[in-house]
Amino acid sequence: MKLNLCQIDAFTNTVFGGNPACVVPLNEWLSDDLLLKITRENAVAETAFFVDKGDKIHLRWFTPEIEMDLCGHATLATAHCLKTILNYPKNKIVFETLSGDLTVLMKNDFYFLDFPSRMPLISKLPEIIEKSLNIQPKEVLKSRDYVLVYDSEEDIKNIKIDRQIFDQINLDPGGVIVTSKGNDCDFVSRFFTPQASILEDPVTGSAHCSLIPFWANKLNKKSLSAMQISERIGTLNCLDKNDRVIISGQAKTYSIGSLYIN
Repeated sequence: MKLNLCQIDAFTNTVFGGNPACVVPLNEWLSDDLLLKITRENAVAETAFFVDKGDKIHLRWFTPEIEMDLCGHATLATAHCLKTILNYPKNKIVFETLSGDLTVLMKNDFYFLDFPSRMPLISKLPEIIEKSLNIQPKEVLKSRDYVLVYDSEEDIKNIKIDRQIFDQINLDPGGVIVTSKGNDCDFVSRFFTPQASILEDPVTGSAHCSLIPFWANKLNKKSLSAMQISERIGTLNCLDKNDRVIISGQAKTYSIGSLYIN
């Protein structure tokens, strides 16, 4: 069996920036076990698989460990693959996913992802996470992910994780977001996933489902600029729409190829 495979850098306008995702178009669904094996072989944070159903596109996301309920950068990468490689004729794509129907609009080389809002609520930090951090947060909240709020961008840059301790907690399918106000944007963040093959996700679209409503409320503004300050750096334009958020960014194709399965 021969399958097409694209690797795309999402939330960036340059190759080697943002977050790499693999995208695999399918005519019909393969077994979950095979989808996981393909994802592990790709060795990136997320691989997106999709089946074109005509009016909608059925989209699923896998890490090398599990299927995810929501993924921003691999959704953006899939839209970019459809539009720029597969010549999808419309500027609006409706994806059928585990998180319901997700719409992506394309305009002037930007992709606008319409995602659910997940306002985080005040929470208590698990002792294992607390012990794994070299800098302690000022606020702790939780939605799908823990949201740890810090005083400054310098704190976010300087955070280090003791993985031996951190990996003792299971947040399946969530992770830990660290965030603060930004120096040159409204807010910055980083994202860590315990027990994952890739500890730090370079740019996490789904994390912004919680970050956008939190910072919109904190800063009293609806339109926000964000950066995920991992080594690869990602830029996101954000809009709070109460029960929905709009996350927009660009993407660049890194490679187009094929994979072969017996």
